[in-house]
Amino acid sequence: MESAKALTEPQIIPRSGHIISRANISRASLKVLYQLKEAGFGAYLVGGCVRDMLLGREPKDFDVATDARPEEVKRLFRRARLIGRRFKLVHVRFGDEIVEVATFRGGFGGERKGRVIEDGLILRDNVYGTLEEDAWRRDFTINALYYNIRDFSVVDYVSGMEDLERGLLRLIGDPEQRYREDPVRMLRAVRFAAKLGFRIHPQTEAPLFHHGPWLQDIPSARLFEETLKLFLGGYALETFELLRHYGLFGVLFPLTEERLRHEEAHFPLTFLAKALENTDARLGEGKPVTPAFLFAALLWEPVRWQALQLQERGKGVHEALQQAGEEVMMRENRWVTIPKRHRMIMREIWNLQPRLARHRGKRALKLLGHPSFRAAYDFLMLRVASGEEDPQVGAWWTQLLDSEEGKREAVARPRRRRRPRKSA
Repeated sequence: MESAKALTEPQIIPRSGHIISRANISRASLKVLYQLKEAGFGAYLVGGCVRDMLLGREPKDFDVATDARPEEVKRLFRRARLIGRRFKLVHVRFGDEIVEVATFRGGFGGERKGRVIEDGLILRDNVYGTLEEDAWRRDFTINALYYNIRDFSVVDYVSGMEDLERGLLRLIGDPEQRYREDPVRMLRAVRFAAKLGFRIHPQTEAPLFHHGPWLQDIPSARLFEETLKLFLGGYALETFELLRHYGLFGVLFPLTEERLRHEEAHFPLTFLAKALENTDARLGEGKPVTPAFLFAALLWEPVRWQALQLQERGKGVHEALQQAGEEVMMRENRWVTIPKRHRMIMREIWNLQPRLARHRGKRALKLLGHPSFRAAYDFLMLRVASGEEDPQVGAWWTQLLDSEEGKREAVARPRRRRRPRKSA
């Protein structure tokens, strides 16, 4: 089976043939589904939530697809609003939960009124269609499975159930065309392969090696959001390795990729891999990872290298690091735009590194109150783990943090060297 095969009739998997239970669906999503059904519209869960429930995983959110037009959906719900230009959607709010509702879309394989395409890239797509058309215009077969609230069955037009059972990630339609329509699909392929542990079908995989430059057609602000999805999903290290395998990491972070090709003292640079491994561990423990910390790690190698070059030209350590950070962030913004609020914290994390390496006594105690101290300390410990910083520096700060607050001054006090006694 080389591509998602067309089915004259969909495969209908009855309730007895799958493991999806309404007990696993959020109350807000069920309310939306039932209200659409009672109003006479078709109502389905679709996408990642159906895929994850079929795999026995807990979905992060629930997306609803319907034959109701956006304006009709908005009239049905008191707290609903229309969003989006490229794709018109409705967000329905129930308490703190937002349920996204999309109208079935059509126009797969050709241009129709409402769809705007430029150089193969879809700029706007508000072409409405049928359930079958909607299935065929989705990206991957495993994301084109529909849970029907009317009879609790799963509807499959594209052999998505078969691919799900085989652990296979496959694009619907011609891969070259689908990637050209939206190059971000290349990043999604990598993300799903890392997250699910699925194989990428050879025809879906082959273009990944050649068409990374198409990502340059995507707004850099959108690529920032996609980068967060790539690295803050709990599978950052696997995602990083796959991105480098397909040559896609260098499209997003060319300065970092350039530095990773080099070795220091005949050893590969391991800081970023350890940082991403630590990111996965923190997320697995329910701890937060901020975008600023993530991007500080992603760009550290070019910042560090540039700072060393500036020091060789006579700049001081602090001045060199500050200048290097500004230059690298300015250049990176050409490919992935980092919001200003995150850049400010990234600067502080980087600029605190030499201060953490040298400060003792009252200055060290003062650093404990810095708003970015904890992030800078965690960053320092990753540098220690990668062999970049003296382990004694990390051990000293850890001892200080582990000390009771009343005893920290004694720990931080520099030890005086004893003067040798004068001989008689």
